[in-house]
Amino acid sequence: MTEETTKILVTGACGQIGTELVPELRRRYGRENVLAADIREPREPLASSGPFVLADVTDRAGLARLIERHKIGTVYHLAAILSAKGEQDPQRAWIVNVEGLRNILELARAYGLRLFWPSSIAVFGPATPKENVPQETILCPTTIYGITKVAGELLCDYYFHRFGVDVRGLRYPGIISSEALPGGGTTDYAVEIFHAAVKEGRYTCFVREDTVLPMMFMPDAIRAAIELMEAPLAWLKHHANYNIAAMSFSAGELAAEIKRHIPEFICEFEPDPRQAIADSWPRTIDDTAAREEWGWRPRYDLKAMVEAMLKRLSERYALMPRVRAEARGEGEH
Repeated sequence: MTEETTKILVTGACGQIGTELVPELRRRYGRENVLAADIREPREPLASSGPFVLADVTDRAGLARLIERHKIGTVYHLAAILSAKGEQDPQRAWIVNVEGLRNILELARAYGLRLFWPSSIAVFGPATPKENVPQETILCPTTIYGITKVAGELLCDYYFHRFGVDVRGLRYPGIISSEALPGGGTTDYAVEIFHAAVKEGRYTCFVREDTVLPMMFMPDAIRAAIELMEAPLAWLKHHANYNIAAMSFSAGELAAEIKRHIPEFICEFEPDPRQAIADSWPRTIDDTAAREEWGWRPRYDLKAMVEAMLKRLSERYALMPRVRAEARGEGEH
């Protein structure tokens, strides 16, 4: 059973990763073969790019009907409550992140589905090494988001060994995207700063200037998920917990790189409670297992990512006044 012959379901499709993963899956496997799902209606261009359904991952019976109706064979399960929002409502974070995943795993067992599920560097904590975190290490998160991700890794491993479910996943670092707005994560500053730089020329950052975290540009994050899912199962010694890395930089280094392109840009640093979460996470990641087992290699470093982000956002915001004018009937005639 492969993506080429069965349909793919993407839960949490309106989130940061789903917004860009869905179009890439549709490009590879066909528009009608990728079903996007979320609890809220999609925006353009996702709304018109292919089939979409409203779905709640905490409703197992509803998901089962959806899988049967659409002949789903593979699921990219992205629906989750992220770190900062999770601290505001820990109970909901547990229900969505853990019970939602368990529903998907049970359905994968029942219907023979292949499953991708993203873990996170949030599984690490104060007792984890800060530099070159190894694949096998102490998992001691201090956030409910991190706790749900540790639970998720263990659940996925259990379902693989106990029931033979082909479930795969990555411990994503902070992900930087030009297409989706931040979704309530601690690394959101690394996305917000670009929008603020292009629109207003200044930004107030909620972590310290010297805060270093592992990051990844969205094109690399999307490619990593698909490459892992396309790898032969026999290659994989791990399953839903691959360390994966691309670049690490401080908030100050990011601001300085943006300033090279926008000299008048001003960034101030006023840490808020998210600083404590950032301080509990590592600075650099050892992703040797991903590199050796399925050939992972990042393509973007800080310089290339900043250049691509500023180019894309500058083009988008330059178009917005014209689009608004045309909507009011004030365009050229």
